[in-house]
Amino acid sequence: MSGVEVVRAHALDGVAHGFLGRRGGVSTGETAGLDMGRRGLPPTPALIENQRRAIAAVAPDTRLVTLYQVHSADAVCVVAPWDDALRPHADALVTDRPGLLLGILTADCAPVLFADRDAGVVAAAHAGWKGAIGGITDATIAAMETLGARRERIAAAVGPCISRASYEVDDGFLTRFAAADPANERFFAPGAPGHHQFDLEAYVVHRLADAGLRTVTALGEDTYAQPDRFYSYRRATHRGEADYGRQISLIALA
Repeated sequence: MSGVEVVRAHALDGVAHGFLGRRGGVSTGETAGLDMGRRGLPPTPALIENQRRAIAAVAPDTRLVTLYQVHSADAVCVVAPWDDALRPHADALVTDRPGLLLGILTADCAPVLFADRDAGVVAAAHAGWKGAIGGITDATIAAMETLGARRERIAAAVGPCISRASYEVDDGFLTRFAAADPANERFFAPGAPGHHQFDLEAYVVHRLADAGLRTVTALGEDTYAQPDRFYSYRRATHRGEADYGRQISLIALA
């Protein structure tokens, strides 16, 4: 639809979903493409058109619902759309209501989409490193269970995010993860002196599997290394660009 690239996960076959990048939108300048806008700013005509195209590409005739994302471990249940100005400060959305299209914005952080087909419950989570170590995926699963989902039936897919090869961190970052669980050191590879390469995707997959999910897939798409397909906060920072854009990941009940 309108050239929008939609990346889908086999784990979520049969569920309306998609991980979108920057292709197919109308934004211009450094964030040219399907840029999904800025937190706390009023919608622009380009954003409104980009949202329209994203909805049409994944689940036409649904209402898009997003959050004011804050790198938390908070998940909210959605029963009806809310006004953009009233978006909750949280990082995961859960619903059992058809017609709602749950959307999570990212620009290197890991988007995670969930579905329990039998229960008719879906969810979308934003898992940056803070949310991931804080338990955003655990909170999402728990919220899904309040609506009748069962974790052994939940399928989850981790979408495009920054890869280990592109994600250099310092000693303090590794120490924070090792303090939470010494076994977390396995998600770090040696880097430059005093630095390491962190595998965010693998860590999120581990958290999902450790929570009891039996069907978990990761797409293995590096946002940093594919400037023609994805927005990346870190890449824009390294290039000295004034802005970096945000892509959206979507899921809805039929």
